[in-house]
Formats: sequence, structure tokens, C-alpha cells
Amino acid sequence: MSDDGGLWLLAAGPVGATALYWALYRFYRNTDKSHGFERETKVEAQPITGSDSKVDRIEGTQRTRIEGDNVAAYRARVQRIRDT
Repeated sequence: MSDDGGLWLLAAGPVGATALYWALYRFYRNTDKSHGFERETKVEAQPITGSDSKVDRIEGTQRTRIEGDNVAAYRARVQRIRDT
């Protein structure tokens, strides 16, 4: 193999990898098929409808502990595996 004949083969690897990456990127990202929502979608503004009504009032917590917590016996759920 001569020096100038094998140079194209050496350059074909990075060029092919770049082309494959770009093709997969465009296929999965659909960059050529997406649209700009802000530019191409028209949204008509309308006055706000509805009402605000107070449902409940919670001040602080009623219970200071969670039922079934393991604060007192935190190692009770951890068990050693014994080799037999």
C-alpha cells in the first residue's frame, strides 16, 4: 500500500462516524420536523372564570409522629445475613 493511497482509508473512519452520528441525531431528535410553538400557535386570551372559595384551614400539625415510624428502634428493620 502506498502512502497516498491509504490516506483516504484513514480519513474514512472519522468522517463515517461523524456522518452516522449526525444521521442518528437528526432521526431521533426530529430537528427538521419540529415547529416553534410560540411562533406557529395562536392562543386567544379570554377572561378568567371561576371562583375562589375557602375549603379548610390547617394551622400546624395535629400529630407530631408518623404512625409506624422506627425512630426508637431504627435497627429493627436491619437484619444480618448469616452464612451457614
